[in-house]
Amino acid sequence: MSNDAEYQPPKVWKWEGESGGHFASINRPIAGATHDKELPVGKHPLQLYSLATPNGVKVNILLEELLALGHDQAEYDAWLIRIGEGDQFSSGFVEINPNSKIPALVDHTTTPPTRVFESGSILLYLAEKFGAFLPTEHKARTEAMSWLFWQMGSAPYLGGGFGHFYAYAPEKYEYPINRFTMETKRQLDVLDRHLAEHEYLAGDEYSIADMATFAWYGQLALGRLYDAAEFLSVHEYEHVQRWAKAIDARPAVKRGRMVNRTFGEPEEQLHERHDASDFELRTQDKIGDGA
Repeated sequence: MSNDAEYQPPKVWKWEGESGGHFASINRPIAGATHDKELPVGKHPLQLYSLATPNGVKVNILLEELLALGHDQAEYDAWLIRIGEGDQFSSGFVEINPNSKIPALVDHTTTPPTRVFESGSILLYLAEKFGAFLPTEHKARTEAMSWLFWQMGSAPYLGGGFGHFYAYAPEKYEYPINRFTMETKRQLDVLDRHLAEHEYLAGDEYSIADMATFAWYGQLALGRLYDAAEFLSVHEYEHVQRWAKAIDARPAVKRGRMVNRTFGEPEEQLHERHDASDFELRTQDKIGDGA
């Protein structure tokens, strides 16, 4: 291991300016709004404020799956929150999520409207509201909930740990990259061993646990996160690969990945979604552009 310069923490830490590499401009040690701005409200019962990061994609996928299943009340407006520009610190956004993280949802079918924040909470809220994608049988439901919370607890080591130090940190240091690479591969192995004996995380039934976990680990296995597929040897996890490819092929998942997406190939982006026809219009635009 290389001898990185040793950091000696001060007795009392003080914020002395931006730090954090790629996301330095939005990192700060205090909460609350930085500017006044109301959030837009569309015509549908559900109003989603998000960006197509892995955490945002989870909810997009569930909403598109609910609509595909015939739940018309799951119609939604998806408004773009550009986290790199600090939209999550507007007074309107902070009002529905005091933690200033995407995604955040407002359900206007209740009086007063119900705010829901944290991706796992939104998934559970919607699954219970519509009675879908969460097993009703006790053992299977418990298994789905266990894997859902496994994802919520594990992904920070993948994203804020491995992803940050491998892809975004201003300097590359061996120790944190090795530490979080080891943990990421351990987590992939946990999934691979489980999926060797189960079609989906909760057993035979596709659930919100799969949607949540696919958004992080499925996309990692498919080479979409941090340009790290070769580094992590993701091809070795054959059962994760099988599971990820099966979920990725679902039409609702393909649509969900497009919503609030501002990066990648232009044909995979739908910055805002206000009607199911927006996907068709996006396709027509692509054809019209000669793509």
